[in-house]
Amino acid sequence: MTNKKDIIILAVESSCDETSAALVKNGREVLSNIISSQINIHKRYGGVVPEIASRKHIEVIDTVIKEALDSASKSLDDIDSVAVTCGPGLVGALLVGLSTAKALSFAIDKPLIGVHHIEGHIAANYIENPKWEPPFICLVVSGGHTNIVIAHSYDKYEVIGSTRDDAAGEAFDKTARALNLSYPGGPQIEKLAYDGNPNVIAFPRVMIDSDDFDFSFSGLKSAVLNYINKCKMKETPFNRADVAASLQQAITDVLCHKAIKACKKYSLKKLAMAGGVCANSFLRRSMEDLCLKNGIELNVPKPVLCTDNAAMIGSAAYYRMLNGDFSSLSLNAFPSLRLGENIPNDFKANDIRNTLTLHTNN
Repeated sequence: MTNKKDIIILAVESSCDETSAALVKNGREVLSNIISSQINIHKRYGGVVPEIASRKHIEVIDTVIKEALDSASKSLDDIDSVAVTCGPGLVGALLVGLSTAKALSFAIDKPLIGVHHIEGHIAANYIENPKWEPPFICLVVSGGHTNIVIAHSYDKYEVIGSTRDDAAGEAFDKTARALNLSYPGGPQIEKLAYDGNPNVIAFPRVMIDSDDFDFSFSGLKSAVLNYINKCKMKETPFNRADVAASLQQAITDVLCHKAIKACKKYSLKKLAMAGGVCANSFLRRSMEDLCLKNGIELNVPKPVLCTDNAAMIGSAAYYRMLNGDFSSLSLNAFPSLRLGENIPNDFKANDIRNTLTLHTNN
């Protein structure tokens, strides 16, 4: 039995096209957060190629973990547990991180903690603001996910709204392709939109007035593509910057409206944002303005914590560790794992040979 004041978690993230490892202390303090991006590799294909992503993870993951340890001036002897993203994500990419994390857990005889990727994105808010705590509403927006979530506690999440078809990030990416912008599309749309007028083209705000908190961006995506194609067919010039700005405004209007509405309905004066699309500065500023007008406290992680990274996984894992929510070495990848769904696990207490008594400052 080991008594420790501080808990240090080595976290691994490999759900898509970033290979990341981080050391996180007590769920809030990032000792290191190393990210190896594959953007330049996938850019030539206009999107992530799963098989290539998996192979690149294999090539760099050991180096990334070593760099994370070295950057934090720590060794494997200093680690209290190993955390890893187990879903959702690309199954091949997830398996690379899982295999590595399980091997480390076994080798150093420390507990393994499987973490939901979106739960990690939400937990990035705890790193950004050490005083931030549940309950709060969280808007999760990424390339594959658009949700409104109530964080009741550190380990209890209720999804009250989801996209019924395409995620907001997909609308950004598909529009970027139609405008011949490079991958990844979201940042390129944002950059182009600076020179555009968001009021020139009246793209639809689908489901903005619905009684629920669900989203739909398929119709918006189709409207943008139809506008571009009609202009090309009629040989009518159009301003690419206006298209980008009008799309960005339409997406932002829907996201902000529904998030604020959720805060009001559930009487929560705290709103967090999470996911890669939340790195969009126009969305961040728009949400800040609305929260200020409505007396809502807003917390948004810095851009590096919005995109995929292992620090957020380490933060989420810390709270699972406090609850004794460990995983067995048979933990698998779950590419379609839903937020709030229990991670399938056949853990038995004797799977962990070192049981820790945790003493924290919380």
